Amino acid sequence: MNEIEAVNIDVSIDLNRDVFFRDVLRHLTGTLQDVVGLDDASGFVSVVGQRIGDELNEQYKSALQLEKLDREQVTQVLISLKHKISGNFVVVSQTDEKIILQSTSCPFGDKVKGRPSLCMMTSNVFGVIAAENLGYAKVQLSETIAKGSDGCKVVIYLQQNQESNDASGIDYFQG
Repeated sequence: MNEIEAVNIDVSIDLNRDVFFRDVLRHLTGTLQDVVGLDDASGFVSVVGQRIGDELNEQYKSALQLEKLDREQVTQVLISLKHKISGNFVVVSQTDEKIILQSTSCPFGDKVKGRPSLCMMTSNVFGVIAAENLGYAKVQLSETIAKGSDGCKVVIYLQQNQESNDASGIDYFQG
């Protein structure tokens, strides 16, 4: 069969670039979780999330022509970036102490189910952007689609206090 004949094959399968790359990520993180364990797999994904968080932070600040974002701008940036990748987060509440976001969809789609290490992308991107602009962030993934919830609920603590100290999550500091 030559290349022209292969292009003309019309079969109904769910395959496009987006689905393919989500499958690659699902199998990559699944393999990492199986081989090195969930904690180490999450660590590897965290490194990637840190780099992406740094890049997105710089892109947004440059596009907004700002050297630093305030809390409201950080919240809007987090919502904006997730919407751009089909994360569809909304603000539940925000104060000077914390931002609570919620979503019923994941950029990784159903491929995230059973792959909680992929959630480190959200944690790190949110944590890096918040901490780099506001000085500190602790990200708590209180509900995730990856662990079987219908949606995701993310609490981003912006101050170190008793509530944030008692919460599970990852601390991020301005670098």
